[in-house]
Amino acid sequence: MAKPCSRLSGWVVMDKGHGVDSSVIRELAGFFGHRKESNAMRHDNSLLHEILKLIPWAAFARSVKAHDADRSVRRLTTKSQLVALLHGQLSGASSLREIVTTMASHEGRLYHLGAVAPKRSTLADANALRPAAVFAELFAALTAQAHRGLRKASAGAVRLIDSSRIRLNALSREWAHYDATCDGVKLHVVYDPHAAVPVYFAVSPARENDLVQARSIPIAPGATYVFDLGYYSFSWWGTLDAAGCRFVTRLRKNSPTSVVAERDVLKDGPIISDRIVRVRGRLAHTRKHPFRDRDLREIHVVIESGKTLRLVTNDLTSPAEVIADFYQARWEIELFFRWIKQTLRITKFLGTSENAVRIQIAVALIAYLLIRIAHAAQTAIDSPLCFARLVRANLMHFKSIHDLMRQRPRNKDHPGQMELSLC
Repeated sequence: MAKPCSRLSGWVVMDKGHGVDSSVIRELAGFFGHRKESNAMRHDNSLLHEILKLIPWAAFARSVKAHDADRSVRRLTTKSQLVALLHGQLSGASSLREIVTTMASHEGRLYHLGAVAPKRSTLADANALRPAAVFAELFAALTAQAHRGLRKASAGAVRLIDSSRIRLNALSREWAHYDATCDGVKLHVVYDPHAAVPVYFAVSPARENDLVQARSIPIAPGATYVFDLGYYSFSWWGTLDAAGCRFVTRLRKNSPTSVVAERDVLKDGPIISDRIVRVRGRLAHTRKHPFRDRDLREIHVVIESGKTLRLVTNDLTSPAEVIADFYQARWEIELFFRWIKQTLRITKFLGTSENAVRIQIAVALIAYLLIRIAHAAQTAIDSPLCFARLVRANLMHFKSIHDLMRQRPRNKDHPGQMELSLC
């Protein structure tokens, strides 16, 4: 009789050095929890199955029910649509036909996912007609689940705000027309640089001003918001200030200020000026803003290129170097946009309707969160990009996220399984 096969000894918990709070990872580890030995025949899950365990399926089911997304569905449920689109994102599929063909070749392994291989026309119809809000709400639920430990301490949180334009082809011109040379949408993101994850997103036509979406962003009281000139609005800054938030942004060249007091700065340092000012808005006799009679702080910083930036903040007490570091951290959201555009399928779209584009962007961000959480829960691979590539190569293989760099050993005979001789 063969010896009982060994089991994995436990779940490896990552520390904060990998960008995700270890308490969050311990909670997420329950999705993969420890399994006790039994006499049942061993069943191996695919890597996709293991990653999908991170999804809060109960919250997803509530959203499907609330939006009546599965009404009159005969073939492709919303869950199967989500699995198909996530498969496309994680595998790097560039078309509906590639998703359908690849999933059909692994149809036997989809059974334990509770999904089916879709037909191309059925998946296209689902993307065009099924409510995109279902997938946006799943993103919010997954963010809350992975980010719960940090959300409780929002007073020390940093939030980077920016948008990125995504080009569309002429088939989307009816709803996404921008100018004679470009049709596209804007992806607006609120990003947490400490956890390296987005906490909020919105999609709008590229012609829409960034401030329209900024005014819809849920504000976390006490957080620090960092943004660029695209969000230049004294009234919106006042909304952040009224919520007890600190903001750091830039002043336009043509924004005049009145100096109230000068502060000392280090000689030969990158900060050449630190002063308390009053902002005098243009057309001051007809327009009033929240900071017309209030002090702000203006800091001049010389960056590596030799350019001088005029930073403005409502923080009158922190060292000028801290304020400059906050603005420098804004580069991380630029790296995030570059990462998802190069690694996920967010620039080549599977549909041309507004609903299909919104669904694909939401699923791409869900895929990013899943990769981020799974990467933080293992120790073998340091690079998130390398981890994402290995996930793509092993997506339908019988592997764990802990074994992506190792050859899978040959299965040992299970003691509860009979041996039959056919000769």
